[in-house]
Amino acid sequence: MGEPPLIPLHAPLLTGAERKYITACLDSGWVSSAGPMVSRFERAVAGFLGARHAVATVNGTAALHAALRVVGVGLDDEVVVSTLTFIAPVNAVTYCGAHPVLMDADASSWNMDPGKTVEFLETECVWRDHALRNRRTGRRIAAILPVHILGHPVDLEPILAVARRYEVPVVEDASESLGALYRGRPAGTVGEIGCLSFNGNKVVTTGGGGMIVAARQEHADRARHLTTQARSDALEYVHDDLGYNYRMPSLNAALGLGQMEQLPVMLETKRKLAERYRRALGQAEGLAAMPEADWARSTHWLFTILLQRNSPSRTELLDGLRERRIEARSLWVPMHRLDLYRRAQAYRIEWADRLYERAVSLPSSPGLGEEDQERVIAALLELLSAPHPATACRSSG
Repeated sequence: MGEPPLIPLHAPLLTGAERKYITACLDSGWVSSAGPMVSRFERAVAGFLGARHAVATVNGTAALHAALRVVGVGLDDEVVVSTLTFIAPVNAVTYCGAHPVLMDADASSWNMDPGKTVEFLETECVWRDHALRNRRTGRRIAAILPVHILGHPVDLEPILAVARRYEVPVVEDASESLGALYRGRPAGTVGEIGCLSFNGNKVVTTGGGGMIVAARQEHADRARHLTTQARSDALEYVHDDLGYNYRMPSLNAALGLGQMEQLPVMLETKRKLAERYRRALGQAEGLAAMPEADWARSTHWLFTILLQRNSPSRTELLDGLRERRIEARSLWVPMHRLDLYRRAQAYRIEWADRLYERAVSLPSSPGLGEEDQERVIAALLELLSAPHPATACRSSG
């Protein structure tokens, strides 16, 4: 008897019209960023979110970089950004020649802490020379970049209130949260600009791709201009700014168009997966499930558990699941722990470190069958109940 099949962490579900739309691209010859598929995909995403404008990009990082440029982030500015995140939004700040100010996560949503963000802006910054400036560095606070991690939105109201007071734009990174709701509004449409990712492990994938969504025409026009090499003449190769080759190819857009048609069903399926995990693991000792705030509706992109002190370590659990042919992963190393950003200002970091040390994301594919999910649950319960060194040391002491 051979090994059981691998249960992936998050595999795409490609059962719709993806092949038909890609074939249409091939048949038409429109395979690059020109042609109708990119515009159709932009309209599909904007329509789903209720956004006025959408600009497709080659990946989510490109969307973040361009969006920060659109709102005016530049050389030697500062951007307040989540420390518990994939590295892309923090790198995007650096691409602009700006400096990240790394903000802690909170206990209630595991996202950017709104209370600490407000506290930092009101007590550690001062209004001077027509801008909000960091007292420590004198640099302008040019934007706030909250990251909606794991499918759950940031609590934005306190952040938006202080941002409006000090005229600081909010750029939402909703790369992991397409379909999530914040107080009834789609994540990515609440701030000044929102950014999405369609990487292969996202709920909707284009293989690689991203999107900028905006309410203001001038922001969308600026984003489109910057992402097409800032070419200012339709006939001549005249460029009026430092632009980027960031537009999404038609083949990727065609894949995404087929995916968007399935998104409502995939979101409902993922919600049922999360409910089954909660029911099965709710009484298990040694773990807590990622919360869902009463003001939010999560997509449960990656259903994540938090190991308690009397449970196996994160490494022990990941190793045990891997041995059972089950993919799981830890959260990202918080940005303030990376050598690359160790010198960046980090504000009152507490929860981000705890979450990183104890959190494990479980298989959450929209196509995950009940039988495979039961296999994941059984493996988890077995590993949680087995003796492990940390518990043995504490009990013998």
